[in-house]
Amino acid sequence: MDSIYKQNKVWLNKTEGYWKEDLIRVQDNPEEIKDRFYKSLDFGTGGLRGIIGSGTNRMNIYTVKKVSYGLGQYVVSKNSSPSIAISYDSRNFSYEFAHAAAEVFASLDIKVHIFSTLNPTPLLSFAVRELKCDAGVMVTASHNPKEYNGYKVYGSDGCQLTLEASEEVLKKINAIDDIFSIQTDTFENYLKSQKIEYISSEVYEKFMDNVIGCSVSDNAPKNIKIVYTPLNGAGYIPVKDILRRRGFENVYIVPEQELPDGNFKTCPYPNPEAQEALSLAIKLADAKKADLILATDPDCDRLGIGVRHKGKIRLITGNEIGILLADYLLSERKRQGTLPNSPIIIKTIVSTDLIYDIAQDYNGEVIDVLTGFKFIGEKLGELEAKNQLERFVFAFEESYGYMAGAYVRDKDGVVASMLVAEMAEHYLNQDKTLIDRLEEIYERYGYNTSLLKSIEFKGMEGTKEMNQKIDAIRNNPPSVLGKYEVKQFKDYLQGIDNLPASNVLSFVLDQAKVLIRPSGTEPKLKIYTLASSSTPSQLRSYSQELLNAITKYFI
Repeated sequence: MDSIYKQNKVWLNKTEGYWKEDLIRVQDNPEEIKDRFYKSLDFGTGGLRGIIGSGTNRMNIYTVKKVSYGLGQYVVSKNSSPSIAISYDSRNFSYEFAHAAAEVFASLDIKVHIFSTLNPTPLLSFAVRELKCDAGVMVTASHNPKEYNGYKVYGSDGCQLTLEASEEVLKKINAIDDIFSIQTDTFENYLKSQKIEYISSEVYEKFMDNVIGCSVSDNAPKNIKIVYTPLNGAGYIPVKDILRRRGFENVYIVPEQELPDGNFKTCPYPNPEAQEALSLAIKLADAKKADLILATDPDCDRLGIGVRHKGKIRLITGNEIGILLADYLLSERKRQGTLPNSPIIIKTIVSTDLIYDIAQDYNGEVIDVLTGFKFIGEKLGELEAKNQLERFVFAFEESYGYMAGAYVRDKDGVVASMLVAEMAEHYLNQDKTLIDRLEEIYERYGYNTSLLKSIEFKGMEGTKEMNQKIDAIRNNPPSVLGKYEVKQFKDYLQGIDNLPASNVLSFVLDQAKVLIRPSGTEPKLKIYTLASSSTPSQLRSYSQELLNAITKYFI
C-alpha cells in the first residue's frame, strides 16, 4: 500500500488541469485510490482499454504518452524511416489522446499520418496498409460505456499486433521509469514541420471503392426502408455515404444518435447488440414503417440489425447475421460465377458451427481461430503468403464483427452495413424477410441457438477471484452439466487444435458445446452455449440448462 500512496502523491504533484482535479476528487476514497494505482493499465495484443481518469490503472493523457513512447521506440528500432497512422472515434478524450500520441511519435522522428476528424476502425486498418505505415493507432473503447476509452495498436499489415510484437512493445513501455519525463513540441509545430500530416480524402475514397468491390448487388435505386443509428459514433458519414452510393434512397437516421457524442446520452451502453441501445431506432422504424435497422458501435467496426417480420421488429444475433451473410455471399457469388473453387470462411471458436454445413455445399473450407478479430486478420496474412487470398469470401465472430474483403484486417461495420442492406433488399424482392431466409437455412441444415452470459468481476480482488474459479474448473472439470454428460473437455491453454495457447475452456456435449473465457477488454467472464438440433423444440431450453449449470461455478 505504501507504493500506492507514493504513486498517488507523485501524480497529485505532477498532473495538471482536468487530470489533477480528477485525482483530488477521490482523495477521501482509499479504495478508489488503490484501484487507480495498484497496477499499470494492462497492455496486450489489443493495446490498452480502461476507465478514463488519473492514475496508472486509468486511461489518461499520461498513460497514453507512455504507451506511445514505448510503441514509438519499438517502431524506430524496426524501421529506418518509420511512419504511423492514427484515427479516433467520438469518445471523450479520443481527440486529445490521438493528438498526444501523434506528438510523442513526432518527437521520435516518426512520420505521423492522422485523420483530421473522427473515422472508423476499419478505415484506420486500411490507411495503415494503403500508406504503407509501420504501425497504426486507433483511439477507441469500441462498445464499452462512456466511462471507458482505449488505444488499439496495429502492425504494418493493418492487423492488431501479434503476441510477439506486443511483448516487445511492452518491454519498451516498462523500461520508462518516469511517466512525466516525456517531452514533446506542440501538434501545430509538428504540422508546420511536416512531421505530422493529415490523411487525404483520397484514402477514404479508395477505402469506399474497396467496400463497393465486396458487393454482389447492383447500385440501382432500392425500395427498402432503412433506419440507421451510428450510436453517436464514427459511422455516421461512411455508412450513410455507402448506402447512398449503392442506391438506397429511403434511409432514416436516428436524430438523437446522429452526431458524435462521447457521453452517449441516449445509449449509456452503446453496444449494437443491446436492445436498450436500439430502442430509439426501433421507435423510428415503427414510425417510418421501416423494413430494416442498422446500428454500428462508436468506432463502427461492429454491426447490429433489426428486421421487420410479421409487422414487428426483431433483433438478430451476431451468429444469425454471420450465417445469413455467409449463405448470401456464397450463393450469390456462385450464381454470378465469381465464387472460388474452394472458398474459405473464417470464424472464431465461440461462433456457430452451422457454417460448416453451409460451406460444405459450396466445397468450402471453414477455418476456426481464437476469439478476437486479430486472429482472423493473421489468418488472412497466412493465406496471402500462400497466394491463396482469392479463396477468402467472408469472416465473422458472434460478437457482431464481419469482414468480406482483404483490404482491411479487422472487422468492418461499413461493409457489413452495405451487405446486410443489399441482402435484405434481395430477399424482400422475393417477398421474404431475413427471418424467412434464416428459417429456410435452419430447415435445410438444422436449427441452432447460442446464448452468452457475462459475469463481471470488479477490481483487483475480482480479477483474482475470476482466475481462481477458472483454474478450479481447469484442474477439476465437471463430467456433467446439469443432467447432460460432458463428452469431451478441452483446455485451450494447452495449445490444442493447432491454435495458440489461450485461457479458454470448452465442454463438448451431444449436439452442444459450452465455452468459458475471460474477456480481453473488460473485467468480465464470458460463457457461451452453442446447441443444434433438427427440430427447434426444446433447443433453447437445452442451451439455457447448460448455461445455468456452468454459471453455478462462478456465482
